[in-house]
Amino acid sequence: MPIGKLMLEVSIPHAQSLKDRRHVVRSLKDKLRHSFNLSIAELDEGVVWNRATLGIVCISGSNAYLMGQLEEIDSAVNRILTHLGAELSDSFAEVITE
Repeated sequence: MPIGKLMLEVSIPHAQSLKDRRHVVRSLKDKLRHSFNLSIAELDEGVVWNRATLGIVCISGSNAYLMGQLEEIDSAVNRILTHLGAELSDSFAEVITE
């Protein structure tokens, strides 16, 4: 069964405190969980206020469906971050098959 992995590097230029960073990260995580069937976690320690690293994982029976879903998630991340005043610095998608 294929597993899709998406790594996100988020830049939050307006963050002046940890509270600002948490607001962006929590909003992004909540909106993605509501819109997609995925697991998402913050992968860094959160000591830098203006950056965040997130990991997203999805499972499907079809490689093609999984790649399409990862592309949709990436597009949604860009839209959500623009609305939150942040930007996506880098993203890396990978499908792992057994």
